[in-house]
Amino acid sequence: MDGQLWIEPVGEVIIARMRGMPTEHLLKECQERILNLVNETRRGLVLHDCLEMETPQVEVPVFQWNLDQQACGIKLRRAVVVPNTKLAYLARLAFGEGDVRVFYNDMAEAFAWLTTGFFAE
Repeated sequence: MDGQLWIEPVGEVIIARMRGMPTEHLLKECQERILNLVNETRRGLVLHDCLEMETPQVEVPVFQWNLDQQACGIKLRRAVVVPNTKLAYLARLAFGEGDVRVFYNDMAEAFAWLTTGFFAE
């Protein structure tokens, strides 16, 4: 199944849902849309919903890491929700630097973590 992407702001949080097999092209589109929303809304809280994402080759998360290196100066706080340890490991490769936390199957806790830290600042 080719990858599908949905990105939408929900309150203070930008939710990025990816389904199917992610590709470098899909990650680039996702990053561009997230950064555009961050610039428009001035909010850098991002919840990555990867619950229906298939496990990609390791080159794909490394590509995401490189995209993040190019977006220097933009502060993001990310919660990544994954269904298993394999995707958790790949999420750590992709988003290893910065303010990020990986959650297993728990959207509510991920959302709470994002917003609690944000509102406390």
